[in-house]
Amino acid sequence: MSNSRVVYFNGKLVPETEAKISIYDSALMFGDMVFEMTRSFNKKQFKLREHIHRLYAGVKILRIPLQMTQEEMERACYETIEANDHLFAADDEHRLMIDVSRGLLGIYQGIEGLHKGPNVIIADFPLRWTVASMGKLFETGINAVITSQRAIPAVLLDPKVKNRSRIHYLMANIEAGQIEGDNNWALLLDPDGFVAEGTGDNFFIIKDGTVITPEGRNILRGVSRAYVMENLCPQLGIPVIERNIDPYDVYTADEAFMTGTPFCMLPVTSLNGNPIGTGRVGEIFGKIIQRWSENTKVDIVKQIQTWEAAQDPAVSADVPTPYRFKSK
Repeated sequence: MSNSRVVYFNGKLVPETEAKISIYDSALMFGDMVFEMTRSFNKKQFKLREHIHRLYAGVKILRIPLQMTQEEMERACYETIEANDHLFAADDEHRLMIDVSRGLLGIYQGIEGLHKGPNVIIADFPLRWTVASMGKLFETGINAVITSQRAIPAVLLDPKVKNRSRIHYLMANIEAGQIEGDNNWALLLDPDGFVAEGTGDNFFIIKDGTVITPEGRNILRGVSRAYVMENLCPQLGIPVIERNIDPYDVYTADEAFMTGTPFCMLPVTSLNGNPIGTGRVGEIFGKIIQRWSENTKVDIVKQIQTWEAAQDPAVSADVPTPYRFKSK
């Protein structure tokens, strides 16, 4: 049994430090890779099949010649979890990162010793790495910042395909990182000026008791977004609709929140520094995340806040993360 984490890499479990793709891979050349990232609750994967279905939709649309079936991918995910579980603390959750690249570009196919064909990489690491710094946000909320960087519309690069061509997300995060103050997260508008999404999260507002989220045209249709709309809101009897939202709608909303796989939900209490509603975490947000916790038998807020309290300060330094880019 290994004393360090292993990664599923094209059919084999290899040490995490040895899971490397070629410099000639199409992923490095073009960002030509589809991916998914999951989480567990009490060590049990949440919506893994939904994530895999979306992954394979991207594989199909991008015409990546992957021979591995969805069932084989699911088995490989659980094989990776099983191989690493003994290295996880009792209160850890498994965060899978599933990457599928097209592989070597044609002109490099003749290089000896390089893997030919698509690469399938499944990494497994503690969820706390992603969310431990977010505990305070359940109390303070996020300040959403509308950036000059717009969302890329589906007519140019379909955001419904979860791909690694995400430089626009990074540029939006860098811009948000220049804003004075803390807890600033980027919020992207589409080319028509409607709210699209965050940089790795979906956006919702609440107005007069109705949950409202942008139409699914120019956004990644998140698994967590769907769970809020199709499961949690109906369970609570809360109406939910999709429609175009502009910044005025956000400013005049009663509440707002973001959804994303690692943190599930986070409240948004201001837009560009202007309070949304009372400027505090709202009642309906509290009801929805409480139901999510009940359904999964994990107190989501308490779990993340506990991880934050135990976090090594060196780990929480102001360095770029998938959700935040804090300038020095």
